[in-house]
Amino acid sequence: MKVIEVKGLTKSYGDFTAVAGIDLAIEAGEIFALLGPNGAGKTTTVEILAGFRAPDSGSVSVLGFDPATKGDAGRSWRNRIGIVLQTASDAGSFKVREIVKHFSAFYANPRDVDQVIEAVGLTAKRDSLVLELSGGQRRRLDVALGIIGNPELLFLDEPTTGFDPEARRAFWSLIRDLKAGGTTILLTTHYLDEAEELADRVAVITAGKIVEVSTPALLGGRSTAKATVSWLGTSGLKSEESDNPTAVVTKLAAQFGGEIPKLVITRPSLEDIYLKMIGGQHE
Repeated sequence: MKVIEVKGLTKSYGDFTAVAGIDLAIEAGEIFALLGPNGAGKTTTVEILAGFRAPDSGSVSVLGFDPATKGDAGRSWRNRIGIVLQTASDAGSFKVREIVKHFSAFYANPRDVDQVIEAVGLTAKRDSLVLELSGGQRRRLDVALGIIGNPELLFLDEPTTGFDPEARRAFWSLIRDLKAGGTTILLTTHYLDEAEELADRVAVITAGKIVEVSTPALLGGRSTAKATVSWLGTSGLKSEESDNPTAVVTKLAAQFGGEIPKLVITRPSLEDIYLKMIGGQHE
């Protein structure tokens, strides 16, 4: 079952084309990551899929409805999705638990308020005013508000911005739990390790167009790329690219009579492949 299906999606702002003809299909129960530099069209795409912006052209189906023309199904459709956009929550006069509980009332089958607060690491701040939270804590609250409705489909736009490493890993565990429960997740992120850790598939988008859709392991021919074998030779560090690094190591072992000084074998990382695909554009 395709939870999201997009064909020929376009969106422009004046002379700037944010989305330039995207085709996309996301299956039920998968974590799908959109990767791309700033201005590539990731956030615009998510906002269209979530029903916050209307496309200029193309067809869009999200949970069986067009977000721009869902009509009478709007409320029930909205009840099935969760959204964490880049904008921070603006509820400074509320306490953390108050605002999460308030949002839970909007949904037919919400998650437990205290469990959600614990899941995003805000238990110690549950009785604090939102305006007293740090930037990272505000971001955790955004995530709490996105998942409180127990959504079938969850949009996460740069969700771990401002998280420390420990909080990011706790969040990853939460996302895995949501997936295990059947939630489909569309994630945009600047963190390549996050995409590699979580995503079943990734799409690289640049200049409003999708360059490739694949698994993190296979993206850009990563699995078949040449390996680099490096070692310390008599005149300094040496390296050699090869399709058969075992043969190179065997040759070196014979040359050195056993142990190879400072031997390292590497293949291109997801970041290496990604940077090559976006043509050196900056995040």
